[in-house]
Amino acid sequence: MMTASEFDRYAEVGTSAALAAGDLLKRRFRTDFDIRHKGVINLVTEVDVAAEELVVSILRREFPEHAVLAEEKHPDAARAPHTWIIDPLDGTTNYAHGFPLFAVSIGLEVEGEVEFGAIYNPILQELFTARRGGGARLNGAPIHVSPVSDMNASLLATGFPYDIRTSADNNLDYFAEFAVRSRAVRRGGSAAMDLSYVAAGIFEGFWELKLHPWDCAAGYLIVREAGGTVTNFRGESGSIYEPECVATNGLIHDAMLTILGEARR
Repeated sequence: MMTASEFDRYAEVGTSAALAAGDLLKRRFRTDFDIRHKGVINLVTEVDVAAEELVVSILRREFPEHAVLAEEKHPDAARAPHTWIIDPLDGTTNYAHGFPLFAVSIGLEVEGEVEFGAIYNPILQELFTARRGGGARLNGAPIHVSPVSDMNASLLATGFPYDIRTSADNNLDYFAEFAVRSRAVRRGGSAAMDLSYVAAGIFEGFWELKLHPWDCAAGYLIVREAGGTVTNFRGESGSIYEPECVATNGLIHDAMLTILGEARR
């Protein structure tokens, strides 16, 4: 079992790594950098790779026995009793186009349970953090999900998978249903920030499919610690290793699950 001092050290280093990577992203934002294609519309920049290398170097220097699961260079790494799950730049397409919505996301999984999460938006200098059982915070101040219980008054968020052009399971059917049954739907381009804004009470709900662990490890914990609910589309407890996510303030969760079910049928 972790001691309090061990946990404090993990949180301190994880937060420092997120801030350091965020500062790197901010310095390189809207400068010249190399952009490559992992797919037709799936991009990776040299800044993604540099930010990941920075985070991994910080974590491995402090915790050499810990495993690292990260999007760019370590996507298939084996998990260990302590595993850091990293997205060095969530919102790469935004970043590549100079659109200022992106984040660093770092989660720490201990014995299969995410215990700590940090998501840092360097442009707005928003640092979201959470410890399991300890609540969620934005720049050190406690946050809580929205009190809105009416779907018609709810602001939702979502994203679309990179195979939107070739797969029928592309979220367009769900988007069409929610667009006419909520106040509005936003598509920001960063699942980490969408989840953070659910936790902060800005969005009432978020859904997405075809996610990866690095997209959501920190975000799921932050939402739950802010009083929200995270499940898969069937209402079962959401796992970071499942591709489907519904994250809400809890009050509109059943309504969102119902709409997802109707759209699927």
